[in-house]
Amino acid sequence: MKRVVLDRVKCEGHGMCEVAAPAYFELDDEGELSVLEPQVSTDDESRVQEAVRSCPVGALKLKA
Repeated sequence: MKRVVLDRVKCEGHGMCEVAAPAYFELDDEGELSVLEPQVSTDDESRVQEAVRSCPVGALKLKA
């Protein structure tokens, strides 16, 4: 199972990941990103990978 890794220093709160995979990512009212579920199921892997690729600042990674 893969897991999501967030670099909070790089994250600028664009929210592209939340749009791509709302079950895994959420922005609060201040633009702080939360990873709701760090462990990525096999069924959701492609959706989360799309969210990782959509980050304009490269703040997300998907690791084995």
